[in-house]
Amino acid sequence: MDRQERAVVLNDKDNVATALADLEAGSEVTVEAGGRTVTIKLTSRIPFGHKFSLARIERGAPVTKYGEAIGNASTAIDIGDYVHVHNVISTRGSTGREGADR
Repeated sequence: MDRQERAVVLNDKDNVATALADLEAGSEVTVEAGGRTVTIKLTSRIPFGHKFSLARIERGAPVTKYGEAIGNASTAIDIGDYVHVHNVISTRGSTGREGADR
């Protein structure tokens, strides 16, 4: 792994990247995605191992990681936003919050 690499996109179909270090709000992160290099300005702090959006994801649209939908956006998610349980409803297993109105 390159010392400069701070995030990774696991599949060209993904609309999120995973942080390889704690990333600060306002910082810019460059990743390889879909055969191209993209630079994303983060809108909030992203903890190590957590996700941020590479594209706008509309409410109800799939959040894709590993080339597979892992959940649906519970609200619109902008480019560079933190992607986690506060804005994604999991489709990969029980979260204990099924049917919750968010």
